Amino acid sequence: MIVRIMGEGQLDLTDADLELLNDFDGKIEDAIEKNDEATFRRALHDLLDRVRKDSKPLPPDSLEPSQFILPHADATMDEVRAMLGDEGLIPDVR
Repeated sequence: MIVRIMGEGQLDLTDADLELLNDFDGKIEDAIEKNDEATFRRALHDLLDRVRKDSKPLPPDSLEPSQFILPHADATMDEVRAMLGDEGLIPDVR
């Protein structure tokens, strides 16, 4: 599946990590609901680090449709809150 991290580009990620990524996504949502900046920041960085580690970058000129878009590492809680849909940042694509 193709994932975009805002400001970084697109990455090709296997479905194998989807459940783990959804766990990080849940932690981000919980932190936002509790207005817990430290937990939010840690969960966002953990999510992005995992995606970067487990994916393969696409060429910069590639414009594949992205299954989901993730915020940049310095995104604020308000910015991420605005990106959240009914299923969080990472929709359940199973």
